[in-house]
Amino acid sequence: MPATEMPVALEKSEAIAEARRQMEVCNACRYCESYCAVFPAMTMRRAFSAADLTHLANLCHNCKGCYHACQYAPPHAFGINIPATFATIRQESYAAFAWPAGMGRVFERNGTLVSLLAAFCATLAMVLSAAIQDPAVLWGAHAGPGAFYRVIPWWLMTLLAALCFGFALIALTVGGIRYWRGTGRSGLGAVAPAPAADAAVDVLTLRNLGGGGHGCNDFDDRFAMTRRWLHHAVFYGFLLCFAATSVATFYDHVMGHPAPYPFWSLPVQLGTWGGLLLCIGTAGLVWVKVVTDPGPVAPKLLGGEYAMLALLFLVSATGLLLLAVRHTGAMGILLAFHLGLVLAFFVALPYSKMVHGVYRSLALLRNAAERRASVAHTAT
Repeated sequence: MPATEMPVALEKSEAIAEARRQMEVCNACRYCESYCAVFPAMTMRRAFSAADLTHLANLCHNCKGCYHACQYAPPHAFGINIPATFATIRQESYAAFAWPAGMGRVFERNGTLVSLLAAFCATLAMVLSAAIQDPAVLWGAHAGPGAFYRVIPWWLMTLLAALCFGFALIALTVGGIRYWRGTGRSGLGAVAPAPAADAAVDVLTLRNLGGGGHGCNDFDDRFAMTRRWLHHAVFYGFLLCFAATSVATFYDHVMGHPAPYPFWSLPVQLGTWGGLLLCIGTAGLVWVKVVTDPGPVAPKLLGGEYAMLALLFLVSATGLLLLAVRHTGAMGILLAFHLGLVLAFFVALPYSKMVHGVYRSLALLRNAAERRASVAHTAT
């Protein structure tokens, strides 16, 4: 994809056309100029290309403050609804920049497909485990090093995990490169360390989920930090679980100590706290979506969002449950079920809302570079 070329689907998108109309009104009004990262970035532009609008949409953290403050929001004739419009563009960008290209369209807005994929992978893992193992082994109690591999052979577990995780990593990387090249002219090599550090702080603190500083309008026009803390729980819970898997891999393949590990060992402690944070965060975010004001929400996207949150919750919950029953006869079938859910999560990851972690980080990086360039230009 050439550096300035946008996917045709985004160029012709009705959401892009509507966002252009709304941004022109906002750029003339500027009442929300300091509300979040979007509006200062908006004021740097006089016209809004599809690339600009896609960048602004992914820069938006959906705090909804602009909607509740806007004098032109519905039922006004202007019908300004930036959160819902940008949410639609974000979802379209996930599909437009996805790799392989057709997969993005298959998963777009499709919570049913995500749910079916999870059910299929979990069922397949259990059926295969039952087919390759004697029932006495599958339902027997196992303890000591290598207990998991007595149920699902090491080579099979490693192969499936490597294929699914490797596919997800490649798809996310290619999608991120396409997004970066499609929304601006500069390559990643043109970004200096200072804006990269600014963006890293924004990502790690989720600063923009604080809206203009008082929090998001998660439920109505009241400010709250609820969604920010829940996102922190999901974000850092996921990182802890990834760290647990990485440490366990090092223990197994480098130190020669196969799982399962004692409860107080580093992999188990990282995974336990990560799993608890993920359960709290995903369940909390589902609750926020249920009780939030429907006005600034794009209802067509909710099915896919609910499905991915539910899948991530099940991955975490079954992991914790597996820890609790790992020395009983329930371990074998639960291990297969958990593994199937993990595989489904990684297959769906590059095409779900979870990809916003990559695109939004890149949007924050571009925004940080633009901010510093604007300050330098003003100073001269």
